[in-house]
Amino acid sequence: MLSRQGWTVTLLEREHFPRDHVGESLLPASIPILEELGVLPAVEAQGYVKKLGATMVWGRDREPWSWFFGETNRRYPHSYQVWRPTFDHLLLNNAATSGVDVRQGWRATEVLLTRQASQSLGPLGAGSPAHEQSQQSDQFGPVVRCVDDKGREHSISVSYVVDASGQNGLLGRQLALRRWDESFRNLAVYAYYQGAERLPPPADTNIFIESYTHGWLWTIPLHTGQSSVGAVVDQRAGEEQVGKHGLERFLDEQLAQAPNTAGMLSNAKRVAGPFIVKDWSYACDSIAGDGYVLAGDAACFIDPLFSSGVHLALMSGVLAAAYVTTALRNPEMGTAAAEVYQELYMKEYNHFREMVRLFYSSNRTVDSYFWEARRILEGQEGNDSGLSPRASFIQAVAGQPAQGYERMVLERGTAPMEFADSVRAVEEARVRRQAEMDDLLESRNGQPPRILGSSPRLSSEAGVERKPVPGDGVFDWGYVLVTDGHPEGLPCSNLVARLVTMLDGKTTVGQLLGTLAAEVQPAQQEQLLSNVISTLNILYVDGTIAEL
Repeated sequence: MLSRQGWTVTLLEREHFPRDHVGESLLPASIPILEELGVLPAVEAQGYVKKLGATMVWGRDREPWSWFFGETNRRYPHSYQVWRPTFDHLLLNNAATSGVDVRQGWRATEVLLTRQASQSLGPLGAGSPAHEQSQQSDQFGPVVRCVDDKGREHSISVSYVVDASGQNGLLGRQLALRRWDESFRNLAVYAYYQGAERLPPPADTNIFIESYTHGWLWTIPLHTGQSSVGAVVDQRAGEEQVGKHGLERFLDEQLAQAPNTAGMLSNAKRVAGPFIVKDWSYACDSIAGDGYVLAGDAACFIDPLFSSGVHLALMSGVLAAAYVTTALRNPEMGTAAAEVYQELYMKEYNHFREMVRLFYSSNRTVDSYFWEARRILEGQEGNDSGLSPRASFIQAVAGQPAQGYERMVLERGTAPMEFADSVRAVEEARVRRQAEMDDLLESRNGQPPRILGSSPRLSSEAGVERKPVPGDGVFDWGYVLVTDGHPEGLPCSNLVARLVTMLDGKTTVGQLLGTLAAEVQPAQQEQLLSNVISTLNILYVDGTIAEL
C-alpha cells in the first residue's frame, strides 16, 4: 500500500518464505482488503477451503451448534481456511511486485528514533561495507539496525518505520509500550493431523470449537487434507503440565477430554507438531508516533477464539499505510492522524476483546479453574474499565443490535445478567423509538406530519468533531459523529454534520428543513428533505437524538 503511494519501501523479513505459521482461519472482513490488494484471484486459485461459519460446543448445550456468515453478511458470506505458508507467500510476492524492496533473511535488531539516530548515525559511514545508509530527507529520521542473511550488520536511515514484527514486537518492547491483559492469560498447544473427519454438511468447512473442562479446542479443515488442531488453556497450569509430561502427552490428554474433537481425530495421524505458543493478550499504550507506527500483532493481540488475528493485521496494514502517507505529505495533520489510527485500530481490537470476554463468561456449564477464573476476571475487568453494562454491550456489538456471534451467546450460552438486561433494554428502546418516529412521520387528515413541529435534542454524549478520516490511501480532514456507541466518531457527510449542529432542542424540524433547503438548488431540495428525514430517523432510533 505504501509503495503504491509512491514511497520507496524496504521490507526486512527475518524468515525465508514460505515459512510455517499458525492462524489459518480468516474472517469475511478480510475479503475486501484482499480485493484491494489485488491478491484475491491468486488466493481463490489456491483451492483453499471456503469457510462458511463456525460450529461450537459452548454454553448450556453440549451438542454442537452452528452459525453461518451468510446470516448477517450477504455480500461476503464466506471466508477461507488458508494454508499460511502459501497464503503469506502470496502477500509477500504481491509486495515485491508492487515495488517493495523485499529482503528475506534480514533481521531488524533495534530502531533508533529521531534524536538517538542523529547522535549515532555519524560513525556508521556509508563507506563501510558492513553498513548501509539510505538518506531520504535532509533531516535525520529513524535508523533501523539490522543483520542480513550473511550475518553482516547494517544501519538504514529512513523517513518512517512500520513495525510489523508480530508478537516479537520489536518497538513495543524496546519502548516499553506493551501492557498485558490479565483476562486472557492463556497458551496454545497445536499440531496438524492428516485424515481427520469433518463435520456433517453444511458445516463441513466450518472451524469447530469445543469447550471442555480446562479450556477449548479448535479444529480447522485445510485444503491439503490436513487439519489444524489446537488447545487453548490457562498459561500457568499449561506450562506446569507441559513441563511434567511434554507437549505430545499434554495435547493428547486435552483431546481425550473433548469427545467431539477426539471422535473427529479417531482415525487421523499427527503429521506435524505439537508446537506451543503463548497467546497471552496485550495491547501497546501508543501504536503511532513521530517516525513510527505499529501494525498487526506488534500493536496488539487478542485471544484467538474468533480468528481475528489476520483480519486485524490486514486492517491495520491498510490504515498504517494511510497514516504514514499522511504524516509524510502533511506533517501538520500527522499528530491528529496518529490519534485516529490508534482510535480505529483499538476500537476493532476492543470489539473482539469484549466479544471474547462475553463468550468466556457465558460458558457457565463448565465448572473448572479455567472457566471460574475467567468469570471472576470478567467481573473485575468490567468494574476496572468503568464501563456500564449498557456501554459494555455497545462495545461488544460495535453499536449494532445483537446479531451473529453475540446473538448466539444469548441463545446458546448463559450470558451475564447485566449483559442480557442491556440487550433487552437497548432492543426494546429501539423498537419503541421506531414506533414513535413512524407515528410522527404519518400524515393524518391531510395535515403535515407532526415531525415538522418536533424540536430534536441531542443526547449529552453526541456531537460532531472535525478530524482526519480514512480516504483513498491517505487521511483527509472530515467530520465524524460522536455517539455513546462510537466515542471515536463515525465519518459523516457535511450535510449530517451541519444537521447535527442544528439540533438544539429548540429549532423545529420544519425550521431545519427550511434553512437547509434554502442553501441548495430547487432541483435538489426534494432529495435533501428525504435525506434529512432519513437521518433524523436513524439518529433517533439509535439514541443519538435523546428526544423529539
